[in-house]
Amino acid sequence: MVSPAAPKRAALGGSFLSGATGRLLPASVPFRYFGAATLFHLAAWLLLLITADAWPGWHGGLGWPLATLHLITLGTLLASAIGASLQLLPVATRQPVRWPRLPALLWWLYVPGVALLVCGMGTARVDWLAAGAAMVITALLPFAVLLGLNLLAARGMAGVVLHGWGAQAALALLLISAAALVALWTGHPLLDRDSARGLHLVAGVFGFMGLLAFGLSYVLLPMFTLGRVPDERRQVIAGSVALLAVALAAAAPLQHAFALPLRAAALLAGAAALLLHLRLVRAILASAMRRDLGIAGRLMAGGWAGLALALVAAAVALVAAPDSPAGRLFALAAVLGWLLSFLLGVLQRILPFLASMHAAQGQRRPPTPSALTLTRALNWHAVAHALALALLAAGLAASSPVLLRIAGAVGSLGALCFAAFFAVLLNRLRLSRAGEG
Repeated sequence: MVSPAAPKRAALGGSFLSGATGRLLPASVPFRYFGAATLFHLAAWLLLLITADAWPGWHGGLGWPLATLHLITLGTLLASAIGASLQLLPVATRQPVRWPRLPALLWWLYVPGVALLVCGMGTARVDWLAAGAAMVITALLPFAVLLGLNLLAARGMAGVVLHGWGAQAALALLLISAAALVALWTGHPLLDRDSARGLHLVAGVFGFMGLLAFGLSYVLLPMFTLGRVPDERRQVIAGSVALLAVALAAAAPLQHAFALPLRAAALLAGAAALLLHLRLVRAILASAMRRDLGIAGRLMAGGWAGLALALVAAAVALVAAPDSPAGRLFALAAVLGWLLSFLLGVLQRILPFLASMHAAQGQRRPPTPSALTLTRALNWHAVAHALALALLAAGLAASSPVLLRIAGAVGSLGALCFAAFFAVLLNRLRLSRAGEG
């Protein structure tokens, strides 16, 4: 008598690392993107400190507040996403990066492009802005090709791949809406201002970055905690609901007559997607051998709380006046509360992990991630980050340049602590390699 087949057990997060050293890019490639993100993060808080007087009267359009926002979105979030996706997805999907020299070349186009774009926004120099945007878009197109080739060759991982393709579609919308905004600023409108801005926000924050954050969580959290990878069918269901939420939200600014019901439906779908995602996160932690991720885990949890707050603020903004504080709170909670907090928590784990993998090449006793980490700097950074966000929210609500300037000062101190962590990590990696040599 043949016994029924036993149900397939979920893989442990550590299984992603099997043969991973053969799929690593040169250390200089991902770390140059993370290094740029670290410097842009510091520059954003310093710029807030310097230009706090311009914030209370800002209602969109060119200026230093817009430049500061893009130092975070393009400079910190997207640069980190490029570095993480090009290195960690190949590790997880067991597919090497095609043309490994190309990401290094793209850095020389992307990072100067972001700097030029931000300067153009701050000084209202449309020619600089257009040139910087062209450089950024030109760099992102080959990146999208590399990411797509990796997703095409992935074996299994249906949930992560679904999120990846959704992020790819959102990236296309992000580039189209960015081009439309540049065309608007240069006097050749392709879309009206509200449509272009709304699509740009949804495609960038919730589409590309949001879907990547959700999808990569099903790789990173099992690796960090040594827990089990969530059931792929449940990942696909959660990802499908998240894709529906993004699609509805992206359609709203393009369909003015149905904008309100589309936004309401998007909020309901977004809340459902968050609940499904958190259930999968809880399942990972329930099976984990290492449940306490320390400060990094608290920052990631704060990120999820920021997303919940953003959804609440968006719901209030649906019925509030157009210039109500709910709109600003929504943007703050979504970009800084959710994505930036979550990213900084993830980077605290990714950077030592990648550094230890590179240090292990050719060594008998490579350093552990904890040996490469300046823990005290990360503790100070987390405190300063949380305090800076609270001060920034209060300053925006009260239209107070004083509170905004204090937020910039505290945020700058926190960003300096994170930069110190990154610098010490690179130095310890260098010393480890030199000592072995």
